[in-house]
Amino acid sequence: MAEIKFEITEQIAILSESAKGWTKELNLISWNGREPKYDIREWAPNHEKMGKGVTLSKEELEKLMKALTSN
Repeated sequence: MAEIKFEITEQIAILSESAKGWTKELNLISWNGREPKYDIREWAPNHEKMGKGVTLSKEELEKLMKALTSN
């Protein structure tokens, strides 16, 4: 399996933290050297491991924000 390279270019928010220290975060991340995208996922302390997450473009994030605030 190919190694996935990532760089957290901006830590935006910690949304929650589990009893084991994992945090659910909103970050701006560059995956494999590509343009950074918004990313929501769980991270182990020090970001040494990650859980499954959702990656969004700026346009997708704007649509999500609009959908959440229109109710």
